[in-house]
Parts: sequence; structure tokens; C-alpha cells
Amino acid sequence: MKVRIGGIDAPEKAQPFGQRSRQALADLCHRETATIRSTTKDRYGRKVADVQCQGQDVGRSQVAAGLAWVFDRYSDGYEDLYPLQRGAKADRRGLWANPVPVAPWDWRQQRRSTPQP
Repeated sequence: MKVRIGGIDAPEKAQPFGQRSRQALADLCHRETATIRSTTKDRYGRKVADVQCQGQDVGRSQVAAGLAWVFDRYSDGYEDLYPLQRGAKADRRGLWANPVPVAPWDWRQQRRSTPQP
């Protein structure tokens, strides 16, 4: 089952901190029982859901660790993530250690508009 975690957007695999973000998610959820509360579907047919592993909200965990952004476009109902993001940014955790972090939605847009060799 493909699930998109609600309210957040993580770096792409090839993007700085992309692998680290994936590893943190795997450390929290791999081979664990996850509680998935589906909220909607995205345009690709994936479930958008709130996910808990090991008693932790996965979205909150990723944002607090500086391994995902609050996805502004889809943040309705996830306003509680913003203070976690501000804290990660202030402490320069994860992707916020980069002096000029690029949000995944901007990174994807740049990749689409740049001709690939």
C-alpha cells in the first residue's frame, strides 16, 4: 500500500538530506506495526494519511528532526507542525543545517524546467 504522509513533504532521494530522511522513516517504521488513519487521496491515487509507528506520529517526528517540510499547500489541519519546523530551523537540525535548503516542491519544479542531458 502506498501512503503519503499528511501535511509534510520530504526531500527527494537525490536531494540533500533525501537519503537521511528515508533512513529516519525506515528506522521508525520498518517492520513495525503502523497505525494509518487515511484522510484523503492525492492526485496519484495514493492514500494521504496520518501515520503512527512505535507510538510516534511520523509526520511530527520527521518535521521535528528537520527531515521534512510542512507542506504549505496541504497544511490545513496540520498547523501544529509549524512550531516543530520553526524549532528545527532555529536549531539547524537536519536539512536546516544547509544554509539554503530547497523545498522539495521547488526542487521538483527546477528539475522539470531544466533540460536533462
